[in-house]
Formats: sequence, C-alpha cells, structure tokens
Amino acid sequence: MIFADRVEAGERLAKALVHHAGTGCVVLAIPRGGVVVGEVVARALGAPLDVVVPRKIGAPGNPELGIGAVAPGVRVLDPSAVALLRVSEAYLEREIAAQETEIERRLHAYRDGRDAQPVRGKIAIVVDDGVATGSTAVAALRWARAQGAARVVLAVPVAPPQTIARLRTEADEVVALETPEPFFAVGEWYRDFEQTTDAEVVAALARSAEPVA
Repeated sequence: MIFADRVEAGERLAKALVHHAGTGCVVLAIPRGGVVVGEVVARALGAPLDVVVPRKIGAPGNPELGIGAVAPGVRVLDPSAVALLRVSEAYLEREIAAQETEIERRLHAYRDGRDAQPVRGKIAIVVDDGVATGSTAVAALRWARAQGAARVVLAVPVAPPQTIARLRTEADEVVALETPEPFFAVGEWYRDFEQTTDAEVVAALARSAEPVA
C-alpha cells in the first residue's frame, strides 16, 4: 500500500491506535516528517503533541552512514560499525556533542517557548513517518522510557520487517501499517514525500497547543 502523503498515513495510523484514545497518552513525534503524521494521530486520539529529537551519528567522512544515534541523555551506538570503521573515541565525542547541541537548538525552536509535555506515568506514543535502520527510533524510545513513561509505543506507517523485529525489543507495543520486503527507503512508500520544514513543525506544535473549541 502506497500512502498518498503523511496526512493520509497519519489518518490510517490513528485508526490502528484508536485503543489508546482517552487513556491520557502523549504523542511524541520525531521531526521533521513525523510531526505531520503525529499531529493527525494526536488530534484523533485527543492527546497532546510534543517532539522527541533523536539525531543520527554519522561515520567519519560519510555523514549519511549512521553508526548510531543520540537523544537527550541517551546514546545508541552500533559497536560493530564503530569497530569496522575504526572510529576513534575522540571523533565519537565530538560528533555526539555536535548533535546534542543541534538537538537543543531544535527543541528550543520547535517548542517556541512552550514547556515540554509531561511523560512520566503516561503512555508515550513515539511517531515517525517511517523507519529504515531504526537507530533514531531506538534513541527516541529509550529517551521516553528514561523520562518515566508507563508504557512506550512505537507507531509508524512503514518499516522493514527486520527493523520492526529489533524495535519490538525496545517498545512495549509496535504498530507498523506496512512492512514491505524488499524495503529500500521510506520515501518510496509515499506518492508525496516532500521534505517537511522547521516552520511546518513549529506550526503543527502551535496548533496542537491551542485549546479545543
């Protein structure tokens, strides 16, 4: 099944998550594209929307090749990739520090002065527009658990089966609408996969913070 866009993906995902409506859950969307999906899900569930911002740790000389990911206070490294590429501790520390700085910048910009949504004791539903390797999703899930979430749920429109198997060991519940094999890339499962902007993330969070009429 190809999704028309992230809004349609969110609508379909919300139907699969309807059992969480009215539970006091909180939706934690992974920017940027995950926020478009997460806004739809949060509205359907009557839940507050916030962001969790994991960042990929890129390999030396090849930033697109992920060797791990970080979220605030959380580090997820791929030991085999680090060893294979002979990544130094000094490089890791520099890269992690740079990504942690970027996380803080994004959180400040996205929330636009609003406080973070409380997670402790709640069902935290981590939403993205899809996952490939899953490293950033793992970092986001571990961050939610470290904040004291009672249960941690991962909800995505599309992901490869092997990644879902890994993520089931990290989350209390995983909802993935499509698990195609072969997978290739998240964007191949959308007709419209235009890049989401920071401004769109800020606007989505602002709309979700408005009182319901």
